[in-house]
Amino acid sequence: MIAAAGENNSLGINGDLPWHLPDDFKRFKKLTSGHKIVMGRKTFETFPKPLPNREHVVITRDKNYLPKFDCKLFHSIEDAIGYSSVDAEVFIIGGGEIYKQAMQFGTHIELTRVHGEFQADTYFPEIDENEWNLVNEEFRSKDDKHKYDFTYQTFERKV
Repeated sequence: MIAAAGENNSLGINGDLPWHLPDDFKRFKKLTSGHKIVMGRKTFETFPKPLPNREHVVITRDKNYLPKFDCKLFHSIEDAIGYSSVDAEVFIIGGGEIYKQAMQFGTHIELTRVHGEFQADTYFPEIDENEWNLVNEEFRSKDDKHKYDFTYQTFERKV
């Protein structure tokens, strides 16, 4: 899974991010390029165009959904992950409900923890320390391009 979340686990509000972190966008692109990205319909609909060099795998309950651009459609997280598992690395990219459903399947979480509490209507699930180990952290200070401090965190599922 890959996400950016505030200290209160906020992910977004009204289909948008509450922050703008160019370095996080670059990291997201670097990590997900060449892989399948699994997301819910609402997350998919926030993209103005397909993200290059990634296969979009979309989950929706709507059996009549017509996507605005090419993607693979599934109606359950299990089917989407089953299809995607042929790729060595599959990235769950949101939104909140999809993260919640995918938590049981994940092996790694790449989380950008944005230092601040933000108003949101979508949240990342709590990371249970009994199930996950924090294996790497890299702090970044705010600057002229980044309004907030943030930390890249990598979690691995405990065996």
